[in-house]
Amino acid sequence: MSFIEQIKTRAKKDLKTIVLPEATDIRVLQATETVLAEGYAKIILIGEEAEILAKAKENNLNIEGAKIVSPLTSEKSEAYANSLYELRKNKGMTLEQAQELIKNPVYFGMMMVKQDEADGLVSGAAHSTADTLRPALQILKTAPETKLVSAFFVMVVPDCKYGENGTFIFADSGLNEQPDSEALSEIAISSSKSFKQLVGNDPRIAMLSYSTYGSAKSDATQKVIDATNLVKEKMPSLLVDGELQLDAAIIPEVAELKAKNSPLKGNANILVFPDLGAGNIGYKLVQRLAKAEAYGPLCQGIAKPVNDLSRGCSKEDIAGVVAITAVQAQGNY
Repeated sequence: MSFIEQIKTRAKKDLKTIVLPEATDIRVLQATETVLAEGYAKIILIGEEAEILAKAKENNLNIEGAKIVSPLTSEKSEAYANSLYELRKNKGMTLEQAQELIKNPVYFGMMMVKQDEADGLVSGAAHSTADTLRPALQILKTAPETKLVSAFFVMVVPDCKYGENGTFIFADSGLNEQPDSEALSEIAISSSKSFKQLVGNDPRIAMLSYSTYGSAKSDATQKVIDATNLVKEKMPSLLVDGELQLDAAIIPEVAELKAKNSPLKGNANILVFPDLGAGNIGYKLVQRLAKAEAYGPLCQGIAKPVNDLSRGCSKEDIAGVVAITAVQAQGNY
């Protein structure tokens, strides 16, 4: 059974309600049809009912069973606006601004999650990462004991013996542009928890660099070394090593040559990239050249499950991220 099929099976055991605020995007409606047909989540679509149903009918999509809510006519809009104002008034938000923002489907959807009327939210098919995460951080805040919100991809590489039978977490590949050593250590720790929750196996973390064990020396390589040491201090039980080049991290034969004493022994299943540029390029290369499934950018560190999508996502990507969000909502939040 594939990774995503396992996730869907887990999601079916305890159905959660996921908000999709981009309900006029055809890919979202196609994904909604898939989710409802396979029965692994309940769906709330945000938007105007007549427009959504007309678009579904025009494309021969069956979305019966999805709840459709309009921010413009919902009886909850006033209460949501008041709640948003209370959350943000110390930051200078006026009640009028809150009333206007709550008309935005993403803000409205976040308030549904905040009020426990939904369990998670998936957006990003038609919005930037900032437009998805800004309301998440304003309304839902960070999870307890979390210092940093970060983003990761679950990468599932076909016919691959590396990682966890071809499954990896790549982090941070979607949010933090230039993390320092402290931030990198937090990304690694959060990723270990995400891996355990979603994949179920023990995390093995490689802190990546263009250098292995001092083969090059610079501020960039030292940052990764310092981050590795911080992870070991904070979570001594985690299996982590760095700084490592990619081949020494995931190929045992190369690890034997370049990093003979590495506790990972070339078997890393979590790859922590030194910056967003490397992480973003890395996941796209693997997705396109290795024909890997790329689920994300998924978020870690927010108080409730919110996940971003690439604007180039497919309907299958959206359906898969809905399943992942549902599983995240089953625990650890």
